Amino acid sequence: MFIAAEQEPDTSEPMQDREIDEPAEAEQIKDEVDGTASDALKLYLRDIHKTKLLTAEQEKELAGKIDLGDMAARDRMITSNLRLVVKIAKRYINRGLPFLDLIAEGNLGLIKAVEHFDVSKGFRFSTYGSWWIRQSVERSLMNQAHTIRLPVHVAEEIGRMKRKSGIFRKQMNREPTLEEVADAMEVELTHVRHLMTVTRKIFSLDQPMGERGDFFLMDTIEETSALSASDRIEGVEAYELVSGFMESFTESEKKVLTLRFGLNDHEPQTLDSIGLSFGVTRERIRQIEANSLRKLRRLLQEQDCEEPASAADDGIRSASPSACCTHPPRPALP
Repeated sequence: MFIAAEQEPDTSEPMQDREIDEPAEAEQIKDEVDGTASDALKLYLRDIHKTKLLTAEQEKELAGKIDLGDMAARDRMITSNLRLVVKIAKRYINRGLPFLDLIAEGNLGLIKAVEHFDVSKGFRFSTYGSWWIRQSVERSLMNQAHTIRLPVHVAEEIGRMKRKSGIFRKQMNREPTLEEVADAMEVELTHVRHLMTVTRKIFSLDQPMGERGDFFLMDTIEETSALSASDRIEGVEAYELVSGFMESFTESEKKVLTLRFGLNDHEPQTLDSIGLSFGVTRERIRQIEANSLRKLRRLLQEQDCEEPASAADDGIRSASPSACCTHPPRPALP
């Protein structure tokens, strides 16, 4: 469940303690993760298991000191419960975040739990801390899963929709229809459709594909904007024409245009980066660029080519397939 950070768990009723002080369970966590764990993760798991778990009396003692501002007591309460975070984070493996990131998010929730823990409520810290840890991990997963961060109330509704759908699948042994989900949630069908829209999975173009992960999702997408053979020939001819004109430029003018527009297989650079390589200000580079483009425009006009519209803004069109004098890709302006 996704719960607003400002809220706290309902402690009006006793909560079931979630102890993890059984050595066998702690070892099981390490065994299940070690198969795919990185060296950093293995080292972290080894370190946190060196810290002994707290007894109920020790928790009460530390909680009292924390209330008085004792930072050492706060740190001990946190470090003594780090394995609780690992146990909870383990439930969210393969949800979109690396295991170490899940642990890091859970640790943030643990810190908040230590700061808000009230020992007078009569339950163990593991009970209270589990709520904060889950809340922190789940919120992070929801935020990571969307390019645009979802409002808290939308995240809560998505979580409720998933739970209702899961209950339906268990009871009916099939996927529910949108109408059935709406009935279970007691909301309008349009609301469920909206939630389904915002939960569509977003895939990274850099996602590894294949059994060995030796190619990426981007490699499977057709490049619809690819140039034809004739277009590329025209682009090469235009590029050679402009390159010939640039032979009459000064060395600084040629270098600025080459770096600015990514000619000769260079990556386009900003005014600032070129200025650093020349040892001058970005304004001086801008002036050299503007003067060079004016020269090039004049030479192109003399060749009866169409004058580029706003050459200083759009870049040199020498490598594009549209006309006899065209521009290469426009660099990112600083």
